[in-house]
Amino acid sequence: MKILKPFFLLFAVIVLAAPAFSVSKEIIQLQTQVQALQDQMTQMRQSFDERMGVMRNLIEQSTDNVNKVVSAVNDLNQQVQKTHQDSGGRADQLSGQIQALNDSVDELKARMNKIAQQLDAIQNAQQNINQPPAGLQGPGQAQPGQPNQPGNPQAQNQVPPADVLYNNALRDYNAGNYDLASQEFGDYLKYYQNTELAGNAQFYLGDISYRQGNYEAAVKAYDTVIEQYPEGNKAAAAQLKKGYALLELGERQAGVRELNALITRYPKSIEAQQARERLKKLGAASNAARKNPRG
Repeated sequence: MKILKPFFLLFAVIVLAAPAFSVSKEIIQLQTQVQALQDQMTQMRQSFDERMGVMRNLIEQSTDNVNKVVSAVNDLNQQVQKTHQDSGGRADQLSGQIQALNDSVDELKARMNKIAQQLDAIQNAQQNINQPPAGLQGPGQAQPGQPNQPGNPQAQNQVPPADVLYNNALRDYNAGNYDLASQEFGDYLKYYQNTELAGNAQFYLGDISYRQGNYEAAVKAYDTVIEQYPEGNKAAAAQLKKGYALLELGERQAGVRELNALITRYPKSIEAQQARERLKKLGAASNAARKNPRG
């Protein structure tokens, strides 16, 4: 029995040691698998980070490109608006220059009328040398450029000549002395309403009212120009400013109708071009656009 006892102890040690060796092997295998999974996770994380970096760069590039496109579109819109504003400004400037030229022509006409009246007076004096005295003749009509209002002859003699009165009124108008210019243009129409410059004087009366914000009076004055002086050189300008005045009064439909009537009546005038620009700003089509929508 004493001899067999050591063998039993050895056998017990071997039996107990076998499961320990088996467990250690499984743990090692498990650790190896865990390490492999960790390595795979690390590789996947690196790959994911790399792909996310690429995607982030692509998104940033796309955002930059979009921002560049938006900036380019904004710049283009600004350029278009600036071009449109410059075009309108040039049209207004050209209109002002044409109006100034018309004023100069009016002054020249007034001076020529004065010279013509002086020549007529000299010719009449020569013809009347052998005629009876004026007191023996019947009353006559006022000559062009002479006061046409009946009344006290002494009062009529105090009225300035037509060219002097008109030029004074025009000078005060250009200087911004609207009250004085209005009075002088009114006097001109009172005494010289049958002259070539009467329509101009009426136009400037309307323009003074327009500049002072009295749009109703301006519309009436412009109407007088259009109705009584349709062949005058201010007829187109009067119709344009009438359309503007109506728009200022909030009468959009009437204003658009007046501007379209101007385009139809004076299609090649600078006033017609200004009317087209104003209609574009209002979003209203002109008569020409309605007739030729694809043009």
